[in-house]
Amino acid sequence: MRHLAIDDVDSDPYDEELHTDRRALADPLGTDHLAITRYVLEPGERFSGSVHAHADQEEVFLVLEGEATFELRADDGDERGEVTVAEDEAVRFAPGEFQSGYNAGTERVVAIALGAPRESDDVRIARIPVLEDRDVACPGCECDHMRISRTDGVDFECPDCDATLVLEDA
Repeated sequence: MRHLAIDDVDSDPYDEELHTDRRALADPLGTDHLAITRYVLEPGERFSGSVHAHADQEEVFLVLEGEATFELRADDGDERGEVTVAEDEAVRFAPGEFQSGYNAGTERVVAIALGAPRESDDVRIARIPVLEDRDVACPGCECDHMRISRTDGVDFECPDCDATLVLEDA
């Protein structure tokens, strides 16, 4: 058994510009198969930097306080709208479902994100915020989303044709 106080875990936002209070709990708890992250989002803050999908992981968000809004996209990149998840509600995203959550309200959001399996090696991006929220398309084929690369010097790889994209070149 492992027990911890969430406030004893350092906040580690995805991006320093997001300022989101993001506390990864899986390592301190020693989970083998489950990612657990607690978020506190002030108005306008996001869970992650962009619309994305974990091709190899399902995600569940449990909203403990406030209301979280999730932007949804279909596999073909078309907009699917938004869903609002209120306090004491949950939402599940299957592997491959594109989404991005944020606090569209005026009160803070406190939520727990659960992911299984714990490690996600195939994260796909449909929109890159640093490119002014431009949709991402493969430079080599018709694929409308890219996988985050694990290769040094390459930012994204096409899951269909293995073409690469470097942000400096975009």
